[in-house]
Amino acid sequence: MQLQRLVVEFKAKELIVRALYKTDEAAKLGPNTKARTRGVTELTRAGLTAALEALEDGAECVGTSGFTTREDVLLASASPGAARPAKGGPWDP
Repeated sequence: MQLQRLVVEFKAKELIVRALYKTDEAAKLGPNTKARTRGVTELTRAGLTAALEALEDGAECVGTSGFTTREDVLLASASPGAARPAKGGPWDP
């Protein structure tokens, strides 16, 4: 499995993490299997750990939207030369 994107959403009494990932067709598992749950949990844990480590080196604000409700998009990269906005974001023409 290869992690493509993590979306973290905070609500009043819960934390929702959506993981978008690619997998080989041969390794395709059913949606309610324990093996798939374990794999996605580990992939999400590794992705969040990598994001926290990247934030230690600083982040760059690469996109903003809204007036009273703001959404700022931060980009933190482990290698500064690789910093670029992801495709499909509100800042991507």
